[in-house]
Amino acid sequence: MNVLGISAFYHDSAACLMRDGKVVAAASEERFTRKKHDQDFPINAIQYCLAEGKLLVNDIDYIGFYEKPFIKFKRLLFSHVACFPKSFRSFLRAMPSWLHEKLVIPTLIRDRLQYDGPVYMIEHHMSHAASAFLVSPFAEAALLTVDGVGEWSTATYGRGSGSSIEFFKEIRFPHSLGLLYTAFTSYLGFKVNSAEYKVMGLAPYGVPRFEKEVRELIDVADDGSFRLNMEYFAYHYGLRMTTERFHRLFGAPPRDPEGPLEQRDRDIAASIQAVTEDVMLKMARHLHQETKLPSLCMAGGVALNCVANGRIMREASFRDIFVQPAAGDAGGALGVAAYITNSVLERPREFVMRNAFLGPAYDTDEIRAFLGVKGAVFEELDREALLATTAKAIADQEVVGWFQGRMEFGPRALGARSILADARNPKNQDVVNLKIKFRESFRPFAPAVLEERAAEYFELDRPSPYMLLVAQAKDGRKRLPATTHVDGSARIQTVDAETNPLFYDLIRAFDRLTGTAVLINTSFNVRGEPIVCTPEDALRCFLTTGMDTLVIDRFVLRKAQQPQAGTVDQLPPAFALD
Repeated sequence: MNVLGISAFYHDSAACLMRDGKVVAAASEERFTRKKHDQDFPINAIQYCLAEGKLLVNDIDYIGFYEKPFIKFKRLLFSHVACFPKSFRSFLRAMPSWLHEKLVIPTLIRDRLQYDGPVYMIEHHMSHAASAFLVSPFAEAALLTVDGVGEWSTATYGRGSGSSIEFFKEIRFPHSLGLLYTAFTSYLGFKVNSAEYKVMGLAPYGVPRFEKEVRELIDVADDGSFRLNMEYFAYHYGLRMTTERFHRLFGAPPRDPEGPLEQRDRDIAASIQAVTEDVMLKMARHLHQETKLPSLCMAGGVALNCVANGRIMREASFRDIFVQPAAGDAGGALGVAAYITNSVLERPREFVMRNAFLGPAYDTDEIRAFLGVKGAVFEELDREALLATTAKAIADQEVVGWFQGRMEFGPRALGARSILADARNPKNQDVVNLKIKFRESFRPFAPAVLEERAAEYFELDRPSPYMLLVAQAKDGRKRLPATTHVDGSARIQTVDAETNPLFYDLIRAFDRLTGTAVLINTSFNVRGEPIVCTPEDALRCFLTTGMDTLVIDRFVLRKAQQPQAGTVDQLPPAFALD
């Protein structure tokens, strides 16, 4: 039984293939088109999934789409009519994509793929919930989905048991925690549906002195449900997120995207982050009280807020928490495929998501031939020599591009498409941010740590394989200054020998050299670009940035030996804002 899940037409389009109840492949369209957060029909991701499964289109038994566009369109009509004439320009701008794509999705899927089988459409938040629960290790769990908006829901409280999912409470548009956070993302000069994580990263540099003003915008009940004061927002009818009243409340117009960051901006980021954590924690506590279940599954874009997740882990009374790595809209492709497989077709659950490595891989012969065609100078090493050489390079303060095996599904690099450096060196945060990734200096890096050694370095008592939990570093910034944020926290990736043996053994080799079982692990890309997918992407990124060494499969390339290496001292104008 082959089921293909698709998410598309808002942001982060993706595809996922399940065969006989197991995930075969999943990938985001952006990785193939090189267009960050690509929302278009994910034809390249679909073709990859079919190739990985060795299938033709009509070998697919069912296709699922991750939301119900007609219900979403009714919400759009209702909102714009209610706000007319203010909504007129926004309505006109939205109509072409609705009339030509979103309202005819089953037909579009059949036409684009030349597919003649059944197409299911599942509600957006059901796809989110399924993406978390149906691939989790739990037979039963409380379910929390929080995002910008689906059809009408912006958050749901639910319960999963076996292959069944039920919601017992929802929050509906226009009241949205995700859109509240996105409004502040826009106000602070960052890109919406893209740079919300920057607000989270900026927050520890500030103090929440604007928390009172933020709470003027949102009325929160004890169970975490809330209502927004819509006089401050324009997202439900306009082309902007916020109104002039919002700007007056915070004392200034929105920040220019390329303007300097002031302390006021940092304090506003701290304030919205504090309120978001408070709401999420109240939601989780209420879920625990209602369900009495020991396990929690979360999904939706707000579930990527790993600082809030860390507080839920510590303070919400759940024993176990599961957030799958593509918790945002890309994960809807996984969710709808799992929902059709387990809930619609009633196939017993048997797949548990143990890792995120569901994307393309490239074999050794293919990479060797590619490097030869490109005139690259490289060494080919066996496994032990590769690990020893890479560990020594990092210990010698080189920054290493690391390209191995299948690409990750989700927004985090987890040891397959990574840039690695020494977490002990305080200079490496600026080196990697400014000279390699060309991004803002305030943005923190994640530590990748051997799972069994995590408690030596962090206040963490459980695995965190997807960088979706934040905990405090035990020695503040003393031992690991390059991966410890200004507030002493770290966004941790734990690495185990079973799911990523090569990366695990690299960290072990580095530990033998240095006595430290931790590396900087950040995504292999530059500002405004998706994470690299192919060897060509990796080589281009390596040659045009300040990386010292590229380790791709069993091949080691030194920058100084490459005849075609360029030098980049400032942000290239081609790199888009992110």
